[in-house]
Amino acid sequence: MSVTVDPEVRASKEAMVRDYGDCALLIECGSTAEVLAWTAALTGAELPGVLDIVPAYRTVLVKLDGPRYQAPTRQRLKKLPVSIDEQQQSADGHAPDVVIDVVYDGADLVEVGRLTGLDPVGVIAAHTGSLWRVGFGGFAPGFSYLIGGDPRLQVPRRDEPRTKVPAGAVGLAGEFSGVYPRESPGGWQLIGRTEAVLWDIERPEPALLTPGMWVQFRAV
Repeated sequence: MSVTVDPEVRASKEAMVRDYGDCALLIECGSTAEVLAWTAALTGAELPGVLDIVPAYRTVLVKLDGPRYQAPTRQRLKKLPVSIDEQQQSADGHAPDVVIDVVYDGADLVEVGRLTGLDPVGVIAAHTGSLWRVGFGGFAPGFSYLIGGDPRLQVPRRDEPRTKVPAGAVGLAGEFSGVYPRESPGGWQLIGRTEAVLWDIERPEPALLTPGMWVQFRAV
């Protein structure tokens, strides 16, 4: 699929809009906060011809119902008000949309305590002590990358990924936290486990966590 670049088409100070094939647009952002702001603005605008909005680490993909919508949607994006409100991006004043109970007995809890200098008790307190926000979805249905937690918990991925991580494992990697929705390989530092069901096709909304939600972890 070809990508056509128009350097003159900018929807905000940092974001650039590119044609992605002939049935989509790709918005390139400068931060995950900007991704969330664009996602909220697009969802609220309900632009004609937009079939889906897919946020990622630094991009938002806008899927369109045919080539005829590409040019007019690109023009509409130039005029779409997108506000990156720092207060809105902060956890201050927000109540959690989802509370996830966690048993903190992960295989890497001690190592994370060593890497951060917090010790295991301090890691648990930091992980549960502030709200996290769902930034975007990941490699498996129901997996979400959570941002905005305690910056002291930023740790590298494992040097050797595990071939099997159990469903419900709670981990850390870089600036992110996340919960494995199903058994899979993975290289995140595991600090606990939860019985929360991250993906269930029987629910009206299969994913427990969706972009923009605020999440609180609770030790049990």
